Amino acid sequence: MISVIFDLDGTLVDSEPNYYESGRRTLERHGVLGFTWEEHSRFIGIGTLETLEILKERHGIGAPVEQLLAEQNAAYLELARTHTETFPEMRAFVERLHGEGVPMAVASGSSREAIDAVLAGTGLDAMLGLAVSAEEVAHGKPAPDVFLEAARRLGAEPADCVVVEDAAPGARAAHAAGMHCVAVPYVTRTARDPEFATAGLLFPGGQGEFSAEAAHDWLTGLRTARSGA
Repeated sequence: MISVIFDLDGTLVDSEPNYYESGRRTLERHGVLGFTWEEHSRFIGIGTLETLEILKERHGIGAPVEQLLAEQNAAYLELARTHTETFPEMRAFVERLHGEGVPMAVASGSSREAIDAVLAGTGLDAMLGLAVSAEEVAHGKPAPDVFLEAARRLGAEPADCVVVEDAAPGARAAHAAGMHCVAVPYVTRTARDPEFATAGLLFPGGQGEFSAEAAHDWLTGLRTARSGA
């Protein structure tokens, strides 16, 4: 049985604008002005804690990283509860897999509170009842910990799992975990990053190119190949 593990932000939902704005507000509170979307895009796929650790050092912020994380999470939750969009083809893919009884989980660098808020707010929690936050493991992406923990909770072997990811660090983490990967780059200019070369299925055009039908066909082929192995 193949299990599917979804990244959340930028993969299932377009939450990156909310993460950018919450990060910008947090940095501004600590005297860091002019944080741009371009700068934010370099951290897509890296956990919020890891991102803040880098930014704290880079800008010489005196506040503890735990305080920065709490401030950003509070700002993000306020934005997330207002409006978070699910990518339509991703929802269709999840609905199809759910209907077939495929074991699924979410594995995200976001906080547990943020994951729960987004899944509940979008209604995805009805189909994706199992979620793992990077807060619950030793290391965030690009380390494989969060995917391995999701597989453990699903009762699945890593080799029998497919990760759906939008970011190069996540694709790298999936490869390190010994899992298959469907890559849908959120930032399409990163599609040629070496980490994406390890993906079994790559949609270079990102969400605009992703199709639930194409992903399902590929997954069916993988199932067939493994059952015949």
